[in-house]
Amino acid sequence: MLVIGIAGGTGSGKTTVVNKIINSLPPGEVAVMPQDSYYKDSSHIPPEERSKINFDEPAAIEWTLLVEHLKLLKEGNTIQMPTYSYLTCTRQEETVEVKPADVVIVEGILVLTDPTIRNLLDIKVFVDADADDRLIRVIARDCIERGRTPEIVINRYQDVLKPMHMQHIEPSKRFADLIVPQGGSNTVAINLLTDYIESRLNRANKMRGVAPQTI
Repeated sequence: MLVIGIAGGTGSGKTTVVNKIINSLPPGEVAVMPQDSYYKDSSHIPPEERSKINFDEPAAIEWTLLVEHLKLLKEGNTIQMPTYSYLTCTRQEETVEVKPADVVIVEGILVLTDPTIRNLLDIKVFVDADADDRLIRVIARDCIERGRTPEIVINRYQDVLKPMHMQHIEPSKRFADLIVPQGGSNTVAINLLTDYIESRLNRANKMRGVAPQTI
């Protein structure tokens, strides 16, 4: 099993990179663990207070559960991954079954900030992008998917996202094995990453006496 951590600022293009890795490998070879699924449950907080939660700091994540689930996958066990709703800011009753796979991707803005998670990663990737480009993507995403107005998104960016990015996310870049500049549009860097992943998998299969993968 190859465990890859993909971090980067909000709106940097992490999901694009993840999808390109998935599409470069045979179906079923990749399991994805979004960091967002492990936000702490906020159902005990009054609804009017939930919108004030800071989702961009490490304290918002239930790291112990994420670590436990990642270790279980590495041991060959199936997990029930939690789900989280941004509309209600609560953890949902539904879970997602995740089975062990040749490649496991842990994706999220804060993935490289936690030392225990970093120690479980074989490859650490930071997706970098211009701050203005990230803001444009965040506005489009939050207005469409999370029912927010552009004014709310911009205010939140100035008050929370930008300072948290500079305090927590940007410094975690130094832990990356590979930095992908220009976000998900950098096909050269993404192709280098996918080629490396394929070579690692083929090398592992060769050691196990399994025929190399045909992509």
